[in-house]
Amino acid sequence: MKIISNEKLIKRNSTISQVTSLSSLFVLGSGMYISFSKPEYFTLSVVALLVGFVLSQVGISLGNRFGRSPRPDELLDTGLKGLKNTYTIYHYSSPVPNLLIGPAGIWLLLPFHQHGDVSYDGKKWKLKGGGFTQSYMRLFGQGNISRPDLDAGVQKDKLIKTLKKSMSEEEIPNINAAIIFTSNSANVLAEDAPVPTMHLKQLKSFIRKEAKNAQITKAEINTVNGALGVA
Repeated sequence: MKIISNEKLIKRNSTISQVTSLSSLFVLGSGMYISFSKPEYFTLSVVALLVGFVLSQVGISLGNRFGRSPRPDELLDTGLKGLKNTYTIYHYSSPVPNLLIGPAGIWLLLPFHQHGDVSYDGKKWKLKGGGFTQSYMRLFGQGNISRPDLDAGVQKDKLIKTLKKSMSEEEIPNINAAIIFTSNSANVLAEDAPVPTMHLKQLKSFIRKEAKNAQITKAEINTVNGALGVA
């Protein structure tokens, strides 16, 4: 499998996550200090606490994607290791974060690192358990999965918009999406989800199975890769 990563963007965002995280601690600390030592500047302390909270959220969000090792893109690479060179995976080097193109078709891969039991009841996603780590993340608004199926739709639209610049709409092959949970403590129970949803350890076998029935030609694969700047 060919791996094409935007290392410059990954490094930049990793640095930003570190800077914002450290800055948030300083700003939050300053806000706390002002609130206790100089109560007459209450408004300033509130502003500092709000700014510090926003910075912490940005730092956590970027840190989850770019700061920790292995990163989500690295986990996807590990999970797909062994696929033939007829596959190309793009990380932050296409209109969408993680894109796999090959004999199985075009796949948007949406990785999540939540812990616990993941399910879909026909209307909404549910996340239960996960222990202290998941509870801590929820406290800061980072532990929920919201509507990943809608995220997949947004990414699909972005990719189609880019491909239309060099391909006609009729030439664009079908674009699929898969939601991948990467945590070892995630238990995926979402067979009825509107988008294929699975654990990382199931991803490679799923892609190989899809390749047996995929209706995409080598010429179409080359055309899409070419539209993304890869010969």
